[in-house]
Amino acid sequence: MVEVSGVELCTESFGERADPPILVIMGVGASMLWCDERFCRLLAEGGRFVIRYDHRDTGRSVTYEPGRPGYTGADLVADAAGLLEAYGLSAAHMVGVSAGGAFVQLLALDFPERVLSLVLIGTSPGTRGDRDLPAPTREFTRFVTTAKVDWSDAASVIEYLADYVRVLAGPVRAFDEAGARALVRRDIERARDFAAGQNHEAIDEAHSNRPLASIGVPTLVIHGTADPIFPIEHGRALVEEIPGARLLPLPGAGHGIERADWETIAAAIIQHTGGDGASEARMTALEQTSVAKGSFKGTTPDRLPKTS
Repeated sequence: MVEVSGVELCTESFGERADPPILVIMGVGASMLWCDERFCRLLAEGGRFVIRYDHRDTGRSVTYEPGRPGYTGADLVADAAGLLEAYGLSAAHMVGVSAGGAFVQLLALDFPERVLSLVLIGTSPGTRGDRDLPAPTREFTRFVTTAKVDWSDAASVIEYLADYVRVLAGPVRAFDEAGARALVRRDIERARDFAAGQNHEAIDEAHSNRPLASIGVPTLVIHGTADPIFPIEHGRALVEEIPGARLLPLPGAGHGIERADWETIAAAIIQHTGGDGASEARMTALEQTSVAKGSFKGTTPDRLPKTS
């Protein structure tokens, strides 16, 4: 437990403090559990010091009365910067997933001294702009507009979130029903107040007046080709707007970090944040495969050793 901006956040670290630091930031309503411990250990085994944490109103971190969040999206962004201070770090490589990807974009824009590099997973441009990007899939939209949940009842929340995870996984790959239910149940049982998780939907969004083109750190965009919230065009838009950014598509993957992609994503992040012989060779092979399929966009920036 660490104190950041006067509030208590629950964190967990993996690896050696002397190794290049990576801060993983999840999306709205998501505790640290949604970045699996085993995935974090893959990064640590690759020579990285990894930190994951519970946002406010998730997991073991500070909670607020349901429906009355005492913070904004900008506070969640500032929490990440403050968490680095709590760990005695001046800067870190930032891995943002879903809305966490928007948060780390804003960190790179407004707290550039805190960011060594970016890895953006299953996310969309985090700044305002006139972009013609596809909307979520009809199945996703149907679910979020028709699904019912009683936030005062743990069993109802578990059923709702398990169904939500199924939709997020997309229509291409087989869905691990048992694994999803186990994760959701663990998350609900661990939370200080699981009903407070809905507060993230009520907060004011964070934003920056600076364009994504002003981001000056190496950026890797990782995106599932079957993402139902942010179709892959959102990832391509990030690559178009952030100088030197590159895209690693995950064929058939939905939204988030799926177990089937752990090794691929970990290898890409390790190479992006400094690299070693094995991971660099793996990343090169991934890039060559994607180029052959016509799906890899962007080139490796000269600044690559500085970063997902």
